[in-house]
Amino acid sequence: MGRPKKEEKRTNVINISTGKTAGTSPLPVICEQVRYYRTLRNLEQKQLAKELGITANAVSNWEQGRSRPDVALIPDLCRVLGISFYELYGLADPNRHNENEMRHLKDYRQLNRTNRTLVDGLMGNMLRLQNAENTPKLIRLRCFDKPLAAGIGDPTEFEGLSEEIYLYDSDEFRRADYVFRVNGDSMEPEYRNGDLVLVERIPNGLTLQEGEIGAFIVGNEMYIKEYRRDGLHSLNKKYDVLKFDEEQAVYLIGKVLTVLDNDNIASQSDVEKFQLVTSSQAPYRSLP
Repeated sequence: MGRPKKEEKRTNVINISTGKTAGTSPLPVICEQVRYYRTLRNLEQKQLAKELGITANAVSNWEQGRSRPDVALIPDLCRVLGISFYELYGLADPNRHNENEMRHLKDYRQLNRTNRTLVDGLMGNMLRLQNAENTPKLIRLRCFDKPLAAGIGDPTEFEGLSEEIYLYDSDEFRRADYVFRVNGDSMEPEYRNGDLVLVERIPNGLTLQEGEIGAFIVGNEMYIKEYRRDGLHSLNKKYDVLKFDEEQAVYLIGKVLTVLDNDNIASQSDVEKFQLVTSSQAPYRSLP
Protein backbone atom coordinates (compact mmCIF):
# COMPACT_ATOMS: atom_id res chain seq x y z
CA MET A 1 0.00 0.00 0.00
CA GLY A 2 1.19 3.43 -0.80
CA ARG A 3 1.82 6.05 1.80
CA PRO A 4 -1.33 8.14 2.39
CA LYS A 5 -1.09 11.59 0.92
CA LYS A 6 -0.25 14.30 3.36
CA GLU A 7 -2.96 16.93 3.52
CA GLU A 8 -1.73 20.14 1.95
CA LYS A 9 -1.51 23.09 4.25
CA ARG A 10 -3.71 25.85 2.91
CA THR A 11 -2.81 29.49 3.19
CA ASN A 12 -5.70 31.87 3.58
CA VAL A 13 -5.81 34.88 1.29
CA ILE A 14 -6.88 38.14 2.89
CA ASN A 15 -9.07 40.61 0.96
CA ILE A 16 -7.38 43.93 1.78
CA SER A 17 -10.49 46.05 1.11
CA THR A 18 -12.77 44.02 3.41
CA GLY A 19 -10.29 42.39 5.80
CA LYS A 20 -11.97 39.04 5.16
CA THR A 21 -10.37 35.67 4.47
CA ALA A 22 -10.85 34.87 0.81
CA GLY A 23 -9.61 31.25 0.95
CA THR A 24 -7.64 29.34 -1.65
CA SER A 25 -10.09 30.12 -4.47
CA PRO A 26 -11.29 33.67 -3.92
CA LEU A 27 -14.66 34.61 -5.35
CA PRO A 28 -15.00 37.36 -7.94
CA VAL A 29 -14.59 40.72 -6.23
CA ILE A 30 -18.17 41.84 -6.81
CA CYS A 31 -19.50 38.62 -5.22
CA GLU A 32 -17.29 39.11 -2.16
CA GLN A 33 -18.35 42.75 -1.87
CA VAL A 34 -22.07 41.99 -2.06
CA ARG A 35 -21.79 39.46 0.75
CA TYR A 36 -19.54 41.71 2.85
CA TYR A 37 -21.65 44.87 2.63
CA ARG A 38 -24.96 42.98 2.97
CA THR A 39 -23.67 41.51 6.22
CA LEU A 40 -22.29 44.88 7.31
CA ARG A 41 -25.74 46.45 6.79
CA ASN A 42 -27.41 43.57 8.76
CA LEU A 43 -29.50 42.63 5.74
CA GLU A 44 -30.66 39.09 5.08
CA GLN A 45 -30.47 37.76 1.55
CA LYS A 46 -34.25 37.83 1.20
CA GLN A 47 -34.35 41.48 2.36
CA LEU A 48 -31.77 42.52 -0.22
CA ALA A 49 -33.62 40.51 -2.86
CA LYS A 50 -36.91 42.20 -2.02
CA GLU A 51 -35.35 45.68 -2.35
CA LEU A 52 -33.99 44.74 -5.77
CA GLY A 53 -37.11 42.94 -6.99
CA ILE A 54 -35.36 39.58 -7.43
CA THR A 55 -35.36 36.22 -5.66
CA ALA A 56 -33.30 35.39 -2.58
CA ASN A 57 -31.87 32.49 -4.57
CA ALA A 58 -30.37 35.02 -7.05
CA VAL A 59 -28.58 36.82 -4.20
CA SER A 60 -27.32 33.48 -2.87
CA ASN A 61 -25.97 32.62 -6.31
CA TRP A 62 -24.07 35.92 -6.40
CA GLU A 63 -22.48 35.35 -3.03
CA GLN A 64 -21.47 31.78 -3.93
CA GLY A 65 -19.91 33.00 -7.19
CA ARG A 66 -22.30 31.00 -9.38
CA SER A 67 -23.52 34.16 -11.10
CA ARG A 68 -23.03 37.90 -10.99
CA PRO A 69 -25.43 40.83 -10.69
CA ASP A 70 -26.92 42.06 -13.96
CA VAL A 71 -25.47 45.38 -15.07
CA ALA A 72 -28.94 46.97 -14.95
CA LEU A 73 -29.15 46.18 -11.21
CA ILE A 74 -25.83 47.80 -10.27
CA PRO A 75 -27.20 51.32 -9.48
CA ASP A 76 -29.96 49.93 -7.23
CA LEU A 77 -27.55 47.45 -5.64
CA CYS A 78 -25.18 50.28 -4.73
CA ARG A 79 -28.10 52.33 -3.36
CA VAL A 80 -29.45 49.54 -1.16
CA LEU A 81 -26.01 48.63 0.18
CA GLY A 82 -25.14 52.30 0.67
CA ILE A 83 -21.90 52.09 -1.30
CA SER A 84 -20.39 53.55 -4.44
CA PHE A 85 -19.73 51.81 -7.73
CA TYR A 86 -16.03 51.77 -6.87
CA GLU A 87 -16.65 50.10 -3.50
CA LEU A 88 -18.82 47.45 -5.13
CA TYR A 89 -15.95 46.49 -7.42
CA GLY A 90 -13.22 46.99 -4.82
CA LEU A 91 -11.68 49.91 -6.70
CA ALA A 92 -10.10 53.10 -5.44
CA ASP A 93 -12.44 56.07 -5.87
CA PRO A 94 -10.61 58.68 -8.00
CA ASN A 95 -12.97 61.38 -6.72
CA ARG A 96 -12.21 60.78 -3.06
CA HIS A 97 -9.63 63.14 -1.57
CA ASN A 98 -6.76 61.61 0.33
CA GLU A 99 -5.47 63.08 3.58
CA ASN A 100 -2.85 65.26 1.87
CA GLU A 101 -5.37 66.63 -0.63
CA MET A 102 -7.82 67.43 2.16
CA ARG A 103 -5.09 69.37 4.00
CA HIS A 104 -4.32 71.44 0.89
CA LEU A 105 -8.02 72.11 0.36
CA LYS A 106 -8.41 73.24 3.98
CA ASP A 107 -5.41 75.58 3.64
CA TYR A 108 -6.69 76.97 0.34
CA ARG A 109 -10.05 77.88 1.90
CA GLN A 110 -8.26 79.96 4.51
CA LEU A 111 -6.53 82.12 1.89
CA ASN A 112 -7.94 85.55 1.02
CA ARG A 113 -9.09 86.30 -2.53
CA THR A 114 -5.74 87.80 -3.60
CA ASN A 115 -3.72 84.82 -2.45
CA ARG A 116 -6.19 82.38 -3.98
CA THR A 117 -5.69 84.16 -7.30
CA LEU A 118 -1.91 83.78 -6.95
CA VAL A 119 -2.24 80.06 -6.15
CA ASP A 120 -4.62 79.56 -9.11
CA GLY A 121 -2.13 81.25 -11.43
CA LEU A 122 0.80 79.23 -10.12
CA MET A 123 -1.08 75.96 -10.51
CA GLY A 124 -2.14 76.93 -14.04
CA ASN A 125 1.44 77.67 -15.05
CA MET A 126 2.71 74.43 -13.52
CA LEU A 127 0.07 72.42 -15.38
CA ARG A 128 0.93 74.12 -18.68
CA LEU A 129 4.63 73.33 -18.17
CA GLN A 130 3.80 69.76 -17.24
CA ASN A 131 1.59 69.32 -20.28
CA ALA A 132 4.23 70.91 -22.51
CA GLU A 133 6.78 68.33 -21.37
CA ASN A 134 4.46 65.54 -22.51
CA THR A 135 3.44 67.21 -25.77
CA PRO A 136 5.22 66.27 -29.01
CA LYS A 137 7.21 69.08 -30.62
CA LEU A 138 5.66 70.09 -33.92
CA ILE A 139 6.44 72.48 -36.77
CA ARG A 140 3.63 74.34 -38.49
CA LEU A 141 3.94 75.20 -42.20
CA ARG A 142 1.69 76.28 -45.03
CA CYS A 143 0.88 73.63 -47.62
CA PHE A 144 0.06 74.78 -51.18
CA ASP A 145 -1.67 72.60 -53.73
CA LYS A 146 -1.01 75.13 -56.49
CA PRO A 147 0.41 78.60 -55.87
CA LEU A 148 -0.74 81.50 -58.03
CA ALA A 149 1.76 84.07 -59.26
CA ALA A 150 1.04 87.63 -58.19
CA GLY A 151 1.75 88.99 -61.67
CA ILE A 152 3.40 92.15 -60.39
CA GLY A 153 6.89 92.37 -58.97
CA ASP A 154 8.44 89.16 -57.72
CA PRO A 155 6.17 86.22 -58.68
CA THR A 156 7.58 84.17 -55.83
CA GLU A 157 5.66 86.48 -53.52
CA PHE A 158 2.66 84.33 -54.32
CA GLU A 159 -0.72 83.71 -52.86
CA GLY A 160 -2.90 80.70 -53.24
CA LEU A 161 -5.16 78.23 -51.59
CA SER A 162 -3.26 76.76 -48.68
CA GLU A 163 -3.80 74.98 -45.41
CA GLU A 164 -1.80 74.48 -42.25
CA ILE A 165 0.16 71.28 -41.92
CA TYR A 166 1.87 70.07 -38.75
CA LEU A 167 5.06 68.03 -38.91
CA TYR A 168 7.03 66.29 -36.19
CA ASP A 169 10.06 68.41 -35.38
CA SER A 170 13.43 67.73 -37.01
CA ASP A 171 16.48 69.77 -38.03
CA GLU A 172 15.72 69.25 -41.71
CA PHE A 173 12.09 70.24 -41.41
CA ARG A 174 13.05 73.46 -39.60
CA ARG A 175 14.88 74.57 -42.76
CA ALA A 176 11.65 74.46 -44.78
CA ASP A 177 9.53 77.45 -45.68
CA TYR A 178 6.81 75.82 -47.76
CA VAL A 179 5.12 72.52 -48.46
CA PHE A 180 4.02 71.87 -52.06
CA ARG A 181 2.04 69.04 -53.57
CA VAL A 182 3.52 67.40 -56.67
CA ASN A 183 1.23 67.41 -59.70
CA GLY A 184 1.82 64.93 -62.51
CA ASP A 185 4.37 62.20 -63.15
CA SER A 186 7.20 64.18 -64.74
CA MET A 187 9.49 63.69 -61.72
CA GLU A 188 8.84 60.01 -61.16
CA PRO A 189 10.06 57.77 -59.70
CA GLU A 190 11.57 60.04 -57.01
CA TYR A 191 8.64 62.44 -56.80
CA ARG A 192 5.23 60.93 -57.48
CA ASN A 193 1.93 62.61 -58.23
CA GLY A 194 0.37 63.76 -54.97
CA ASP A 195 3.59 63.68 -52.95
CA LEU A 196 4.18 66.49 -50.49
CA VAL A 197 7.63 68.08 -50.73
CA LEU A 198 9.42 70.51 -48.43
CA VAL A 199 10.92 73.57 -50.07
CA GLU A 200 13.53 75.89 -48.59
CA ARG A 201 13.32 79.41 -49.94
CA ILE A 202 16.46 80.54 -51.76
CA PRO A 203 17.65 83.95 -50.48
CA ASN A 204 18.11 86.69 -53.01
CA GLY A 205 21.38 86.43 -54.93
CA LEU A 206 21.80 82.68 -54.47
CA THR A 207 20.90 79.99 -56.97
CA LEU A 208 20.67 76.23 -57.14
CA GLN A 209 23.69 74.15 -57.92
CA GLU A 210 23.49 72.24 -61.18
CA GLY A 211 21.81 68.87 -60.62
CA GLU A 212 19.78 70.00 -57.61
CA ILE A 213 15.98 69.83 -57.51
CA GLY A 214 14.15 73.13 -57.24
CA ALA A 215 10.67 74.64 -57.28
CA PHE A 216 10.17 77.18 -60.09
CA ILE A 217 7.50 79.54 -61.33
CA VAL A 218 7.06 80.21 -65.02
CA GLY A 219 4.09 82.44 -65.80
CA ASN A 220 1.27 81.10 -63.67
CA GLU A 221 2.65 77.57 -63.44
CA MET A 222 4.77 76.00 -60.73
CA TYR A 223 7.26 73.28 -61.58
CA ILE A 224 9.45 70.93 -59.59
CA LYS A 225 12.46 70.16 -61.81
CA GLU A 226 16.13 69.33 -61.83
CA TYR A 227 18.17 72.44 -62.66
CA ARG A 228 20.79 72.24 -65.37
CA ARG A 229 22.38 74.98 -67.46
CA ASP A 230 20.51 73.95 -70.59
CA GLY A 231 17.10 74.03 -68.91
CA LEU A 232 14.83 72.33 -66.41
CA HIS A 233 14.93 68.55 -66.58
CA SER A 234 12.34 65.95 -65.64
CA LEU A 235 13.43 62.72 -64.00
CA ASN A 236 10.87 60.90 -66.12
CA LYS A 237 12.66 60.53 -69.46
CA LYS A 238 9.48 60.70 -71.51
CA TYR A 239 9.33 64.45 -70.85
CA ASP A 240 11.39 66.94 -72.83
CA VAL A 241 13.72 69.46 -71.27
CA LEU A 242 12.01 72.77 -70.51
CA LYS A 243 13.97 75.53 -72.26
CA PHE A 244 13.19 79.20 -72.20
CA ASP A 245 14.26 82.13 -74.31
CA GLU A 246 15.49 85.46 -73.00
CA GLU A 247 11.96 86.92 -73.01
CA GLN A 248 10.62 84.25 -70.64
CA ALA A 249 11.28 84.84 -66.97
CA VAL A 250 11.91 81.79 -64.81
CA TYR A 251 11.72 82.43 -61.09
CA LEU A 252 13.25 80.17 -58.50
CA ILE A 253 11.09 79.60 -55.39
CA GLY A 254 13.58 77.43 -53.56
CA LYS A 255 15.35 74.15 -53.14
CA VAL A 256 13.39 70.93 -52.69
CA LEU A 257 14.59 69.32 -49.49
CA THR A 258 12.72 66.03 -49.25
CA VAL A 259 9.48 64.17 -49.76
CA LEU A 260 7.27 63.84 -46.69
CA ASP A 261 6.24 60.41 -45.47
CA ASN A 262 2.92 59.87 -43.75
CA ASP A 263 4.85 59.28 -40.52
CA ASN A 264 6.28 62.82 -40.76
CA ILE A 265 2.80 64.37 -40.58
CA ALA A 266 1.48 64.79 -37.05
CA SER A 267 -1.60 62.84 -36.02
CA GLN A 268 -4.78 64.75 -35.26
CA SER A 269 -4.54 63.88 -31.55
CA ASP A 270 -0.96 65.22 -31.35
CA VAL A 271 -2.02 68.39 -33.18
CA GLU A 272 -4.85 68.95 -30.71
CA LYS A 273 -2.47 68.49 -27.75
CA PHE A 274 0.02 70.88 -29.33
CA GLN A 275 -2.63 73.53 -30.01
CA LEU A 276 -4.00 73.25 -26.48
CA VAL A 277 -0.61 73.73 -24.85
CA THR A 278 0.64 76.49 -27.14
CA SER A 279 -2.67 78.38 -27.07
CA SER A 280 -2.41 79.37 -30.73
CA GLN A 281 1.15 80.55 -30.31
CA ALA A 282 2.83 77.73 -32.21
CA PRO A 283 5.83 79.19 -34.10
CA TYR A 284 5.77 78.60 -37.81
CA ARG A 285 7.61 80.01 -40.77
CA SER A 286 5.36 82.72 -42.17
CA LEU A 287 5.31 83.28 -45.90
CA PRO A 288 7.73 86.05 -46.83
